[in-house]
Amino acid sequence: MSENTDRHETAVARYLEAWNADGPDALAKAVAAAWSADGGYTDPLADVRGHESIAAVIAAAQEQFPGFSFRLAGTVDGHHDIARFGWELVDEADGSAPVAGFDVITLDEDGRIRGVHGFLDRVPA
Repeated sequence: MSENTDRHETAVARYLEAWNADGPDALAKAVAAAWSADGGYTDPLADVRGHESIAAVIAAAQEQFPGFSFRLAGTVDGHHDIARFGWELVDEADGSAPVAGFDVITLDEDGRIRGVHGFLDRVPA
């Protein structure tokens, strides 16, 4: 495994930690660990920059889907400062995954996320 691959996998692991953070303090710390200070997040429902705005988007999703967690679906594929990966939002109670998507992230020189470009592949009706 190349050093580059480790860098991509580490960035995605931190990203998922942020989405699965429990409580506002843990969320703020996880977002700061995952994203660069001026980092952004864009998907069909949001287009925000900065740690506070990113944390607000994540908190809103957590509120909408209590008892759910994000998990990696498949493997992380990356090169240079770019990585792509699939994810699922899984119901802890029954293991179903009503929401799934695919994200492309760009990293800064420290391996923190500069930008997320998210796509929703499966959403509830």
